[in-house]
Amino acid sequence: MTDLSVRELPLFPLPDVVLFPQEVLPLHIFEFRYRLMLKSVLDSDRRFGVVRWDPEQKAMASIGCCAEILQCQTQADERSNLVTIGQQRFRLLNVVREAPFMVGLVCWLEDEPVEVDLQPLANNVRQALQDVVDLSGKLLGQQTVLPNDLPELPRELSFWVGGHLGGAVADHQQQLLEMTSTSDRLQRELDLLDHTRRQLAARTVLKDTLKDLES
Repeated sequence: MTDLSVRELPLFPLPDVVLFPQEVLPLHIFEFRYRLMLKSVLDSDRRFGVVRWDPEQKAMASIGCCAEILQCQTQADERSNLVTIGQQRFRLLNVVREAPFMVGLVCWLEDEPVEVDLQPLANNVRQALQDVVDLSGKLLGQQTVLPNDLPELPRELSFWVGGHLGGAVADHQQQLLEMTSTSDRLQRELDLLDHTRRQLAARTVLKDTLKDLES
């Protein structure tokens, strides 16, 4: 469901970076145009849009996520270190200004109303995530654990998983960000996690077999 409210939002395109709601994103601002953007944002509501820039396609995504500045430290040379957190997703309707920094006309994007119990699916995703962490730890020979504050609600969990996929997964992350069905997003994440789980399990068996042969 799309919120009909429309507003202008400064845009910060980042190569292969996909921000999800409630995900923390540290940023280093050094280009002159983004210094100007930062000043403008700090003088208003401390929010701007993070949009994935695809280096291969030379294109900016049409769906992004609003970031709110939590902390800002500006150095003597006017470079700044930021800590931001993802807020609402948005659809970019058009670019209304490109100088001195990009500004887009956006509308907020929300998930469709949930009509079924998603908790069983969310539990499956959580278990697959736990299995991937356990298998990864076994292969690396070190204990790894999930955060204690892993989201309980299905929608929030789906955003957390999307924001923490490992590897070169910007394409998958962008697809997940653009989905407006919590159920579809969780199912897609379960498929991705299950694929990873199977690969890790196979590698674990191979590692154990080689270890037995050597002993």
